[in-house]
Amino acid sequence: MLARDPYEGLCRVQADSGNIAGFGWGPVRYALMFGPEANAFLFANSGLFTVREAFDVLVPVNGETALIASDGAAHKHRRRLVQPAFHRRRVDGYIARMAENADALIDTWRPGETVDVYAVLREVTRRTTVQLLFGDRLAADEDLLAGELQTLLDGIDRPYSQLVALRSVPNPFWRKVLQARTTVLDRLMREIADRRMDPTPRHDVLGLLLDSRDEDGGGLTDVELQDQAISLMAAGYETTSAALGWAVHLMLTTEGVWERARAEVGDAPPTAESLPAFTYLGHVVDEVLRLRPPVVMSARRVAEDFEFQRYRVPAGTMLLYSPYVTHRMPELWPEPGEFRPDRWDPDSPLHRPATPATFLPFGGGQHRCIGSVLALTGIKVTLARLLARTDLVHDGAPVTPRSITAMRPREGVHVLVKEVRPA
Repeated sequence: MLARDPYEGLCRVQADSGNIAGFGWGPVRYALMFGPEANAFLFANSGLFTVREAFDVLVPVNGETALIASDGAAHKHRRRLVQPAFHRRRVDGYIARMAENADALIDTWRPGETVDVYAVLREVTRRTTVQLLFGDRLAADEDLLAGELQTLLDGIDRPYSQLVALRSVPNPFWRKVLQARTTVLDRLMREIADRRMDPTPRHDVLGLLLDSRDEDGGGLTDVELQDQAISLMAAGYETTSAALGWAVHLMLTTEGVWERARAEVGDAPPTAESLPAFTYLGHVVDEVLRLRPPVVMSARRVAEDFEFQRYRVPAGTMLLYSPYVTHRMPELWPEPGEFRPDRWDPDSPLHRPATPATFLPFGGGQHRCIGSVLALTGIKVTLARLLARTDLVHDGAPVTPRSITAMRPREGVHVLVKEVRPA
């Protein structure tokens, strides 16, 4: 059931079995824990779990030292060095570039044409992400941007069982993925070497990571730098573009949402000062991330036996938890399957205060997505430019999800461009 339809399957498991369930045999055992109590327990007891084994299948692409596959002291050390590059004041400096790239895309549209808005926003998100992470010089390498890098990202966009199979048996697809990683790493290492020789300050994320030091004066090694760069790209690009696709779909198919958000954002490009004032747009984005969270299900390996709600979970079990299920629990979210941005307004009868255990589109605890502020800012800036400059009409085709690592529109989001206004 989980393989056929993981979205409905996860909800069915929770409805039938409650907030903890298990399956498997012998040494291959899984536990599923659902709901805010489970999430809070998981995030508060990180010492009971490891992530390295849970995300082992991603290591050939993301790298051995990537944050997503790091545990314990090594994870704390690396996260402490990476975190400053994603502080809000740093991200505020990226807003103008985000808006420029969105405007450049919109400038190519013509009234009367039909656009797969998810596909084109995916491209512009990839380009912006590369620029902000690695700088203009690397972003200008279109062959790398559109070819090898995409092949690399496609390599981890598979169900867990497929990733295990692809790694265990020699096959042309996996060889292509690993060759793409080698090509991307070679280009990254040349960039890192050039920057170590040239002390000119650069304010992209790679430049900040090169300069980052801990309290003992130590920084990231070249291997750590390249692994963080690739894993940050993989984590940020797919999830951000997926959220943008869902946002356009839901805003255009829910009466009054596009028009209300359009009236709020006005015509001027957003700035660090104006973006926080877009309250309704913030509600829209939160509701998109509630209904269509980027990560449907995540995992931990149980390192020590523990008990939860009278059940014993033994060491070695693969523990699965689901933001998707939590976000659709009616006791937490009235009318959970409906897109209702007003539920985020404290004056709304649908409003329920969100907590880290009830609203977790970026995970939680020590392994919460380090780029969440960057992702949220990019989503809001891009939507603000679409709202200010375009009138779009949804083509009416149903939009269904695919993937549990970056849930996105299966066949895209097709819209008719009615009007394009000047920047």
